[in-house]
Amino acid sequence: MTSESGVGPSNWNVPNILTGVRLVMVPLLGWVLLAHPADPVLRWVSAGIFTLAIITDAVDGNIARKYNLVTDFGKLWDPIADKAITGMAFVGLSILGELPWWITIVILVREWGITALRWAIIKYGVMAANRGGKLKTVLQSVAIIMFLPGLMFLPQWWGWIAWTVMIAAFVLTVLTGLDYLREAAKLRARYLAENPPPAPTTGTGGRG
Repeated sequence: MTSESGVGPSNWNVPNILTGVRLVMVPLLGWVLLAHPADPVLRWVSAGIFTLAIITDAVDGNIARKYNLVTDFGKLWDPIADKAITGMAFVGLSILGELPWWITIVILVREWGITALRWAIIKYGVMAANRGGKLKTVLQSVAIIMFLPGLMFLPQWWGWIAWTVMIAAFVLTVLTGLDYLREAAKLRARYLAENPPPAPTTGTGGRG
């Protein structure tokens, strides 16, 4: 909560701790996934780690908003933690040869590129996440959770569903990325229209 003196909430709060835990999960997920990829038990553990990370992401945001615990630390590191844990899963699956590298590269370029774009245009306004972006995040998470246990250990029908969700997530990732680019251009154009640069002044004096 914000103190009576007007000082913002402390960085030492539950949402930020959950964000920190999620950051720690990134190397943990990488090790569990890559150390023994042929071990079906560890593959399920990797899926559990990722699922727990996604749950903490939903929980920390709700707590921060409900109890007025939004901090600059959370604003910066929460999206970084989200992108890092998702990126680790995609990269790990590609290292194992279970997901084509081109899918991972396109998704990561889009994710980190749009994050950088949000910061680059912050002077023009805040580009909030839209429903398409939120659905993209859900589809990516579901696809990763289905892939992490290892499709080779699972029934064929599981693999069909996993690939269907992954392809849908990939397509939506690209489409929403293009949509955010258009939104950024509109945001910039609107700001410049409402705040035109001052007209250049010309000197009135001269030599006699």
